[in-house]
Amino acid sequence: MIKRQFALLILILLSGFSMTADACTTAIISAKGSSNGKSMIWKLRDTSKNKNAIRYFDDGKYAYLGLVNSSDTLGEHVWGGSNSAGLAIMNSASYNVNINDTTQLKDQEGVFMKLVLQTCATLEDLEKLLDSYPKPRGQASNYGVIDANGSAAYYEVNNWTWTKFDANDESVAPNGYLIRSNYSDSGEKDEGYGYIRRESAEKVIAETFKNNKLNYKSIIQELSRCTYHAVFDINYKEKFENGTNESSFVASDDFITRDSSVSSIVVEGVKPGESPSLTTIWTQIGYPNTTIALPLWVAGGEKIPSVLAYDKEIKNSPLNKLALEWREKCYPLTRADGYHYLKLDELINQHNTGLMQRIEPVEKKIFDKTDNLLAKWANKTPDTSEISSLYNWLDNIVIEFYNNAKSDL
Repeated sequence: MIKRQFALLILILLSGFSMTADACTTAIISAKGSSNGKSMIWKLRDTSKNKNAIRYFDDGKYAYLGLVNSSDTLGEHVWGGSNSAGLAIMNSASYNVNINDTTQLKDQEGVFMKLVLQTCATLEDLEKLLDSYPKPRGQASNYGVIDANGSAAYYEVNNWTWTKFDANDESVAPNGYLIRSNYSDSGEKDEGYGYIRRESAEKVIAETFKNNKLNYKSIIQELSRCTYHAVFDINYKEKFENGTNESSFVASDDFITRDSSVSSIVVEGVKPGESPSLTTIWTQIGYPNTTIALPLWVAGGEKIPSVLAYDKEIKNSPLNKLALEWREKCYPLTRADGYHYLKLDELINQHNTGLMQRIEPVEKKIFDKTDNLLAKWANKTPDTSEISSLYNWLDNIVIEFYNNAKSDL
């Protein structure tokens, strides 16, 4: 018993260690796996770069929208996005490939994803690019990709080789979805990080799939704000909603969303035959527990919601800045190792006044309005004036919400 407890402690410590590096939890869902027949990719981003923005690019064969670090003013690295052909890509860093490889070139994942969005329309295009890309690649990554044809797959890529895991292959993904954290299934066994986070994601997605609710809404509100702990088999959201929590604080290192979580992105593709312009990018810019999810389309062009765009004055996107201000209430222990402990009752409580509990009804209004527009736009390119009008409405609803909440900060 003592040995088992000690092994469990080591596992938890190792999983928490991954917070010191870029560490993400991701999933791809095929049309078969989703409740509405549309494929999706999801990335919960963990990094020390806690200031993020969305940027529109027209510097390649295809225009695209990308998640970028606010400090990357030239937009040289993209950490998830979608292009005008309906191809979308994201990644999680892998720490069990390239072991003992002495290659000096590293950290090229953001450069590669930018190139994919610039030049690729299909998974076949991506595979050709992987084959022709100069080696060693300087990459250690699990890339999740979908296209407008309904293809959905992970590509586990290292300096020299790549391995495909097709979410439409029943022998690979029986339920039509796949999950990755910070190790590759094709890499060194039992190396890497994020085993507990992946187990949590597997549990939550399996339950959501079973209830036929695996869609962009459940991913945003149940995965990107997940409070389930796989080791203890506890959903802390339920405890805090019921008022049965023993403390205001929980140790959050092994949550999917943690102190190091800086943003999240969900891209919902289109059904075969639909216009790629209907591919929808849902962004949670800033700490996912304290930010509002907003939709975007490449068809909107350079015009994006101002709350998501880089602002030169604050050197960040306005929504990211607001989310970071709220986040401070969630991690008030600022000395030494205080970042391990989340004051969860600021987000969820039995009085229904937590930050998450106030954000999610606002998101429901956004979901409903967006779904109505997508139904109206079916099988055609959205009118840019309608997209602009929605973006203006989103800006207003976001600013109004945070202004009204300031008195509580």
